[in-house]
Formats: sequence, C-alpha cells, structure tokens
Amino acid sequence: MRIALAQIDVAWENKEMTKKICTKFIKKASKNGVDLIAFPEMTLTGFSMNVSKIGEDKLETVEWFKKKSLEFNVHCAFGFIEKLKNGKGINNLSICSPVNGEILRYSKIHPFSYGEEDKYYVSGNALKYCNIDNFNCATFICYDLRFPEIFQLAGKKADIIIIIANWPESRRGHWITLLKARAIETQCYIAAVNRVGIGNGLYYSGDSMVVDPYGKVVVTEKDNEKLLICDLDINIVKMCRNEFKFKQDRKEDLYYNFVKNNF
Repeated sequence: MRIALAQIDVAWENKEMTKKICTKFIKKASKNGVDLIAFPEMTLTGFSMNVSKIGEDKLETVEWFKKKSLEFNVHCAFGFIEKLKNGKGINNLSICSPVNGEILRYSKIHPFSYGEEDKYYVSGNALKYCNIDNFNCATFICYDLRFPEIFQLAGKKADIIIIIANWPESRRGHWITLLKARAIETQCYIAAVNRVGIGNGLYYSGDSMVVDPYGKVVVTEKDNEKLLICDLDINIVKMCRNEFKFKQDRKEDLYYNFVKNNF
C-alpha cells in the first residue's frame, strides 16, 4: 500500500480556505499513485472548541471528502466535528473510499481534558477497522496516543494504525517517543499525521511520520508543509510478528483481574 501523510498548515476555523489546501494535496497524492492520504485532526478547522461554529449535523465535510476521493481515485482519512442536539460535539476520524464512500468513522475515545476538550466533546466508545489494499487499518486521534491499552487491543487485528493529530511543538518529544513505542508494542505500522503552523496561539511542528513494526522511522518531516509518501509492505508486519512472538506471553486474564480487583 502506498500511503501519504498530508502535513498541512490549517487555516484556523476556515473550512473553505483549508479545502483549497487539501485539494492540492489530494491531487498530488493521486498523481503519485497513492492508495490512502491522511490529513490532521479537525482537518478543515484546527483544534477548536467552538462546536457551534465548526460542528456539522449534515456532515458536509464527509460529503466533500467523498467527492474528492471519487474524483481523484484515492482513499481519504480526515477529521471533522459532528454536532449533537445538546450542543456538544464528537471529534471524528473518517475514511472515504473512491468505490464505497465512507467506510470507517471513529470517534475519539480520549478527549484532551488538559485542554478542556472533554467539556465540549463527548467520548467515543468503540474501536473501528477497515481494509485497504489488504491492510487491516485501525484509527486513533491525537491524545489517544498516550493510552497504550487501546493500541494493544487494536493491534490484535490491525496491520497499520493511522493517527491524526493536532499535537503542539511543546510536547514533540513525547509525540516522537510514543509513536515509536506504539509501533514496537503492536508490531504494526504506525502512520501519524500532524499539522504545522500556528493555530489559536499554539505552534505545531508537524513531525508526521511512518514508523515500521520494528520501530524504525521510515519517513518524517519537521516544520514544513509537505506530502510524505511511503510504500508499506504487509510482509514486513508478518515477518516482524513471526520473528519475535512476544505477544503470546501477554497475560491478559491476569491484567483484567488486577483492574477488576483494584490491584
């Protein structure tokens, strides 16, 4: 599978301007034979708590990416905000296929309470998967990266885990370390896309990257807008798991009892 990470500078709360940027990147990905292009969290708006302004009940962003996916014959992974009747939002990641439309919608399980995201957005409660070019794909959003438990569960089915984020430069050391750790722990490819530029006073350095199942960074970029393109080999996932079968030594029943009995 050929994947592309669209490391873009998102126009703050300006969907129309950011659509122009996305179109340029999708077009370039299509010309380079990309199977899947992934965009940052809250793709068209940046990491905004203004649900009343950016939230959607008719899911216009999904419809727009459906059309682009079909037009350019490429899968698109992107983030958008679904608006609920109670005024709160859901921070979603969707993947659209050029053949089947929307094939996955994942809702962020861990809203970023440190930034008060949990006051404006409700939590998701399910893992989601889809298949693209014989790769089983799982997805997470930004702050989810700090919770290895859900990655261990997703890694049972997934060959690649896609992460979309708005992760500020001030914590880039954690971002880089955690991405490598999640790849090693799950023996999956990790494909993580972050934004660049300034959004609502925060600086974002990007550092989007693909990490292979051994923990090696295959491609990355800092600070600049860029389309990072990488070819993934499903046989590397299989080889890594066959060479070092440490997952068979996990004691999940014991871990469950620890939690159930409050340690």
